Amino acid sequence: MSPSPFVFDVSEAAFQERVLEASRRAPVLVDFWASWCAPCRMLAPVLEKVAEDYQGKLLVAKVDTDVEQELAARYGVRSLPTVKLFRDGQVVDEFMGALPAGAVQEFLSVHVARESDTLREQALAAHAEGQGETAVALLRKALAQDPENPRVPMDLAGVLGDLSRFAEAEEVLRGLPANRQLDPDVTTMQSRLALARLVQEAPDRAALERQVAAQPSDLEARYHLAAHRVLTSDYEGALELLYSILQQDRHFRGDAARKSMVTVFDLLGGSGPLVSRYRSLLSSVLH
Repeated sequence: MSPSPFVFDVSEAAFQERVLEASRRAPVLVDFWASWCAPCRMLAPVLEKVAEDYQGKLLVAKVDTDVEQELAARYGVRSLPTVKLFRDGQVVDEFMGALPAGAVQEFLSVHVARESDTLREQALAAHAEGQGETAVALLRKALAQDPENPRVPMDLAGVLGDLSRFAEAEEVLRGLPANRQLDPDVTTMQSRLALARLVQEAPDRAALERQVAAQPSDLEARYHLAAHRVLTSDYEGALELLYSILQQDRHFRGDAARKSMVTVFDLLGGSGPLVSRYRSLLSSVLH
């Protein structure tokens, strides 16, 4: 049993009061678990830490499914751990499996307000209006106020990247906890920063278009042009260029073309017709 006042075991008899009625005052995250479940043991400290971070703005109720089988069946629990978020007496969202801390925070961010989110919104509005320095100052304030908000460092890194302050952006990402370093949103941001830095160092896009047309074998020009296309969301054009590089030199820049294709797949959400087509082409050229 957790020593936290925000984490508690709950039985079927107490579920109405401690979860359904309590969720009308604050969201309640219900963790359906079992003692024999290894992923459940991995998730437990993550949820406890989250509950502590929210200091009563979110509660965590734990249901031992070996003991409370009828309760688990009522809510359709078929795998462990299953975590359901209750608000106003109803399930409003859920996830399954032992998510990392950053993913749990991201899951909750839609449902549980944080004071630092107000600063985030102000910062992003300022950035949209071209007030980059104001945005950076607001995001640094939000980060100091609430270092556990997973969206603040990502926003800060993105704004710094847009301002071509790549070293500062990369420093923000390096400052994230070790358990977040491999989260998909972090690795994708790292890749975007690397591409943005590459574009800054490259000739302008029009010159690259002319060079690629005149010298199809110029792989450096193709690579720089692909980076330009990624940053303007021309993902298909970028993938075609990167694939053509691999066709000519699988080891170009130490596997840079393949890694860049994987980055584009991530930016596209890892699925869809375009991703499927180029995954197949990538596989064919590598095997």
